[in-house]
Amino acid sequence: MYKKIMYLLLLVSSITQAQNEVIKGKIVDENNVTLLGANVYWLNTNIGVVTNENGEFTIKKAQETTSLVVSYIGYNTKKVEVIDDSFLTIKLKAVEELTEVVLSKSLKSTEHSLFKATNVQTMGQKELLKAACCNISESFSTNPSIDVNYSDAVTGNKQIKMLGLTSPYILIAEENIPSVRGASQAYGLSFVPGTWVESIQITKGAGSVINGYESISGQINYEILKPAFDDPFFLNAYAGMGGRYELNTHFNHKYSDKLSSTLFLHGNTRNTKTDNNDDGFLDNPIGKQVNVLNRWQYNDAENGIVSFLNLRYMNDEKQAGQVAFNPDTDKLTTNAWGSEIDTEKMEISNKTGYVFPDMPYQSIGFQNSFQSHKQESYFGLNQYDIDQKSYYSNLLFSSIITNTKNKFTTGVNFTYDKYKEFVAVNFAQDFSRIDNSVGAFFEYDYDNLDNFQVVAGIRIDNHNRLGTFVTPRLHIRYNPWKDAVVRASAGRGKRAANIFAENQQLFASSRNFSILNTDGKLYGLNPEIAWNYGLSFIQNFKLFGKDADVVLDYYRTDFKNQAVVDVDFSPQQVVFYNLKGNSVANSFQAEFNIELKKHLNLKTAYKYYDVNTDYIVGNLQKALQAKNRFFANLSYETHILDKGQQWKFDATYNWLGKQRLPITASNLPQYRLNEFGEAFGVINAQITRTFSSTFEMYVGGENIGNYKQNNAIVGTNDPFGSYFDSSMIYGPTFGSMYYVGLRFKIK
Repeated sequence: MYKKIMYLLLLVSSITQAQNEVIKGKIVDENNVTLLGANVYWLNTNIGVVTNENGEFTIKKAQETTSLVVSYIGYNTKKVEVIDDSFLTIKLKAVEELTEVVLSKSLKSTEHSLFKATNVQTMGQKELLKAACCNISESFSTNPSIDVNYSDAVTGNKQIKMLGLTSPYILIAEENIPSVRGASQAYGLSFVPGTWVESIQITKGAGSVINGYESISGQINYEILKPAFDDPFFLNAYAGMGGRYELNTHFNHKYSDKLSSTLFLHGNTRNTKTDNNDDGFLDNPIGKQVNVLNRWQYNDAENGIVSFLNLRYMNDEKQAGQVAFNPDTDKLTTNAWGSEIDTEKMEISNKTGYVFPDMPYQSIGFQNSFQSHKQESYFGLNQYDIDQKSYYSNLLFSSIITNTKNKFTTGVNFTYDKYKEFVAVNFAQDFSRIDNSVGAFFEYDYDNLDNFQVVAGIRIDNHNRLGTFVTPRLHIRYNPWKDAVVRASAGRGKRAANIFAENQQLFASSRNFSILNTDGKLYGLNPEIAWNYGLSFIQNFKLFGKDADVVLDYYRTDFKNQAVVDVDFSPQQVVFYNLKGNSVANSFQAEFNIELKKHLNLKTAYKYYDVNTDYIVGNLQKALQAKNRFFANLSYETHILDKGQQWKFDATYNWLGKQRLPITASNLPQYRLNEFGEAFGVINAQITRTFSSTFEMYVGGENIGNYKQNNAIVGTNDPFGSYFDSSMIYGPTFGSMYYVGLRFKIK
């Protein structure tokens, strides 16, 4: 059926192009360079086309008018009176001071779009380099929209949150292919080295139906460096306190004008045992990682074909626990408490796209990925092993309806997951299973090319456990006046919670695990369903002659069902059950950003979270979630000298208000925690010295104020007793950490 629809669309398009009553022409700039993708339409009509790769167009005559309008980003819109059928050559003039505008935007490290229906911001490489950015999980420290927290005081793993919800509610994708899901939820972001990343797009609220049905609070998509544009050689070396060392190298080779390849190599190790808070446990795990990616790009612009092939292998080993722990003699014994997490990951993925040469607005794309993720781990006497084999494919077709104001994307996708999962806590059980789903989607995009846009999408999926269901999404953009945008969004998300993979920090405790429901489709639980609603406002303006902007966001997530993870029922238990009652997450964020002077930029943000769930003991604020947060980032760069010399300075301050701690009132007095953890602030800073366009060095510090959480681990004196718990963490445990590094490339 899909092929028939596609052929019909192509036939209709061909018939339209074959009409006799047409006007033909070419669009060029002031230097007679042809402009691909310029909009050409009849004034006050819905008849329009875009120019092809030669800047040429063919448009059907309109009965209502003889005025032809031509528009192109960065150029003045032009109206042309058509008096005969002769071939038209229309020259567009660049807007005044265009060069300055483009330069200014290129220097922005994070872009808030004014002209997209979705509330998306893009972090470029310039933003990523503000911190050492050893892996993706550490790359959001300078972005106020993403919260970065430690998940526990043993593994050192960092967990991200958006709109007050943890990462499982965020669809995380690599170039729009879901990448961090299932078995990789806990540690997947730490398996993507920061130097591999070209940019990161952060979308708040319900995302596009094209990428699936699982997104609830937002989407994070990261783009890997493209071989066609990468440097022949790149090296990044890093050394930090606590014996942490990392090395990244990129080798790029261009075989022809169309075929390029990059070999990415990453290795890291931490070999020093540190216990700065003297609790007998390592502040950070020791271990090592080897990560290899071979990426191929084929680009045939003349025939409209572009294709990527990724081949990846990763092996990661971590050891945590008591300083005296020796895995050779103490593994799964009570000699000393320890943990090992060994992960092996392999991936083969491909993306191929075809743009119709005569119709640049029309394209077909195919994405597919096979991943193998195997983790073997234990935490004290608890064991957790998971092996996930996954296949994902997505076939897309994009085109227009009548003109470029009306666009659509449709397609089908398929997902297959085979899990081998073994859990041994207070019970031992095999949760192996197979999940698969097939879905079809349609997304319509109306843009009046001025101040209004609406994107409406719907998809229907059939899942062997979740059944057949519909996912609607809606995004609206309106530009009420110059340099301002108002957005609204609403959408539904549905997902199967992998309760053990997503909550591995709880294995590092003496809690008993209980699942209260038994009649659900996964672990006895029903799927999670939530609606997300959002409003956003952005205004760019001049303040005392300086560029500034204000961003206001409000989002609400309303769960219709949730796999509740209850750590308040008893400090000796974690209880999983289906939601009975209400669970909502309200998020408000206000940003103010200004260029104080040339090259000196200040970003500030205040965030308020109201996240509440009905638990067995009553309605409670989400544990380990600060209601109030404040963020500030100050960055300065000197002028770039002739040989590329430059200084860069960056400082970030994150303040977190008090956080409710899980209830420990029934513990013995020495194992009880306060009701709330104290408010605290953390300062990170980095200085970079660029010596030339090919070499630079950097030095930085994290948690410069040396804040450390007291009693980060409950019951350290008796780790095999019933009160031991390392998941009660709300702040840093390591204290201050300083690092140095260098970057070198051959152009």
